Amino acid sequence: MSAEKKEYLLVDENGQGKPDKPWIFRTYAGHTNAKASNELYRKNLSKGQTGLSIAFDLPTQCGYSSDHEVSRPEIGKVGVPINSLEDFRILFDQIPIEEMNTSMTINGTSMWLLSLYVALAEERGVPLEKLNGTTQNDLIKEYLARGTYIYPPKESMKIIVDMYEYSLHKIPKWNPSNICSYHLQEAGATPVQELSFALATAIAVLDAIKERNCFTAEEFEQCVGRISFFVNAGIRFVEEMCKMRAFTEMWEEITTERYAVKTAKYRVFRYGVQVNSLGLTEEQPENNAWRILIESLGVTLSRNARCRALQLPAWNEALSLPRPWDQQWSLRLQQVLAYETDLLEYPDIFEGSKVIESKVKALKEEAKLEIQKIIDMGGALVAIENGYMKSQLVKSQTERLSKINSNELVIVGKNKWTDGIKSPLMTDSDGGIFKVDPKSAEQTLNVLAEAKTRRNAEAAKKSLEELKQAAKDGKNLMPFSIACAKALVTTGEWADALRDVYGEYNPPTGVDGQKLFLSDDKVSTVRGKVEAFTKANGHRPKIVVGKPGLDGHSNGAEMIAVSAKHSGFDVIYSGIRLSPEEIVQSAVEENANVIGLSILSGSHKEIVKQLFDELAHYKAKIPVVIGGIIPESDFEDLRAMGIREIFTPKDYDLMSIMNKIIDIITVEPVLV
Repeated sequence: MSAEKKEYLLVDENGQGKPDKPWIFRTYAGHTNAKASNELYRKNLSKGQTGLSIAFDLPTQCGYSSDHEVSRPEIGKVGVPINSLEDFRILFDQIPIEEMNTSMTINGTSMWLLSLYVALAEERGVPLEKLNGTTQNDLIKEYLARGTYIYPPKESMKIIVDMYEYSLHKIPKWNPSNICSYHLQEAGATPVQELSFALATAIAVLDAIKERNCFTAEEFEQCVGRISFFVNAGIRFVEEMCKMRAFTEMWEEITTERYAVKTAKYRVFRYGVQVNSLGLTEEQPENNAWRILIESLGVTLSRNARCRALQLPAWNEALSLPRPWDQQWSLRLQQVLAYETDLLEYPDIFEGSKVIESKVKALKEEAKLEIQKIIDMGGALVAIENGYMKSQLVKSQTERLSKINSNELVIVGKNKWTDGIKSPLMTDSDGGIFKVDPKSAEQTLNVLAEAKTRRNAEAAKKSLEELKQAAKDGKNLMPFSIACAKALVTTGEWADALRDVYGEYNPPTGVDGQKLFLSDDKVSTVRGKVEAFTKANGHRPKIVVGKPGLDGHSNGAEMIAVSAKHSGFDVIYSGIRLSPEEIVQSAVEENANVIGLSILSGSHKEIVKQLFDELAHYKAKIPVVIGGIIPESDFEDLRAMGIREIFTPKDYDLMSIMNKIIDIITVEPVLV
């Protein structure tokens, strides 16, 4: 091989060409029940997937067993339901966990799911030091963007530190938490906010670990080396690539300067990626395939900031959960990129670029100012409790939607070039979307009932009492949680035991004080109708914006609340996880003119039925509209129940939505 060739190709010690190994190929998967998810995992692994990324259903994420009243509409809808060790036995059947890199997207109940994994390993005789993977366990972004928190910030941070202390000594290859900025971008974060909020979170975790004083200096360095990140890559792939380079450089600086980490390998910024789902469109969904490809370039082209693991959404995720074929297509995209192109054969192709260097520098400077602002106010936990970070995300999302509504931000097929041939991908008998069979929940409930019947009830009760006492005494909860797992304690029982000690938490919504940047003719039309309503009725129209069930994706509800205020409505929005009874009670007590529901978990039909049952109980005739990821095939059933208007992701024009709502309540006065 010539000297010239060696300068631009990756080579081994003998000067022979040696491409990099590809990143870990993942698909984010889990649905229906443990048996169906196990079958899906084994099929995906046989197709060339090299790691597991487990999606859990909302009851599991929020700390409820499947037989809880609030769980029934949500079982298996957005992930696999896990109630006890018995479900893990089924989920990992014929899968060698000692050979897997297993990522669990779990936060509020992360300690519980890791405890189940440890209990399964010990039951199989697998040495814990062979377990390799990650529990996401980033509660700060849950308070900000995703909503599957349970306990207050300080108690949640205590649980995270417990997991670091246990894992470093017992499961050295495990990442006890994963700083997740993915959902921040989904909630509207700018690249600077994604950088600063994620790194401020990492600082909060490491500061809490140092305060515990549970490691030697050498062990603390190893602990820093276990910090991993899970990021988002959007469509502006040059900016996204620069963001990732900024991440790597800033993490090197933080670990060196703030934490004095001397060992280079423990300062490496290790990250996995799911590319952006926020920009995927219900309109012309075939375009999403190209968006996903372009977004993946931002985290693979730059060798100095290349991801360690990559999972891609499917082309139809703005419509529903992906089907197995859709996931296969996303996996094949990764394989084509890694194995058919020459991407992995070269050193960093952007090194020395003045454009890239200047962009990275600008991002770093802005992010450092934001991090310092958060530190000065007392750190990330304080910035959660006082609502600062949440309000900044809502503001960014509001600005983004304002730009889409004014066509300043072009989304192909949504607000420009909207005419097109109907996608042939949607012509399958299932309409191109995945639906969970409602009967499948019975299998989950049967496994749960059998586990409760078969277990030693006294042993389960004793393990829960010991867990609660350990929480009261401030002890590390991991050993007590593992004992609960082995006693076949359920997810809800484990979470309730800690609820009894720690309580539950409701963070600020971030909606107050936000404004839309819209002032066109559509705004004038809606405001005119609102003014006419006010004169005719003696009060402004009032809307209750409700987030029922366990779905924590609050972006849509927040934007409707801001839009309604912008239009002149009085708005009641209390945040997420409200029961239908609470929403109706609020609407009746406030004499609301309309109820607006936001549901993205696929449980819309079950929850709408519950809500109309509550309206009948109160004998209240309040119009109800709904928004979310709702297949057209469900529209007829929802309208038959009484829903007046249905909005889906294609309904991006906020003033058109408000115009339809004011028309509904103008012709239909509320009767309570």
